[in-house]
Amino acid sequence: MTEHLNEAGATDEQMRDVLDALLANDDDITARAVARLHPAISAASSITRSRARSRLLAEYQERQAQYRRWRGRVSHTSAANAASSLADKDIRIAELEAAVQLLTASHLALLRTVGEMGGFAKWAQFYEHHQAARDRLVEIGAIPIAPVSALPKSTPKRP
Repeated sequence: MTEHLNEAGATDEQMRDVLDALLANDDDITARAVARLHPAISAASSITRSRARSRLLAEYQERQAQYRRWRGRVSHTSAANAASSLADKDIRIAELEAAVQLLTASHLALLRTVGEMGGFAKWAQFYEHHQAARDRLVEIGAIPIAPVSALPKSTPKRP
C-alpha cells in the first residue's frame, strides 16, 4: 500500500513538472496534452478520473487563462508604455506600503494611549463582532502585545 502511495506521489509530482512545462511554453493545457508528455500516465482519463489530478489540471488551466489575459492586455500597449505603467505601479506599491507602516504605527500609539487611559475594554468591545479585522490587525503588528496584570484593589477612602 505504501509503495502505491509513493508511486502516486511521484506521478503527481511528474504531472506538476509537465504542467509547469506546458505553462512555460504557453501550450494548451489539457488532460490529453499532459498524458502525451507524462512518462507514467498514458490516458487522459487517468487524469480526469482522479479528483486530485483533475483539480491540479484545473488550477493550471486557470493560471494559463490569467496569464493569457494579462499578456493580451500588455500586447496592446507599447513596450515604453508597459515599462512606464510598471514603474508607476512600483511607485504606487511603495506609497501604499509606506502608508500601511504609518497607519500601523499610529494605530499602535492610539491603542497604547487608550490602554493607559483605561479604555482598552471599550476598544475591544468595538471590535468584538469583527474578529477578522482584529486578526488582520494582529497579523500586521498593529496591536501591541503586552502582558496583562491585574490592577491592585484600592480601598475606598473614608471621610
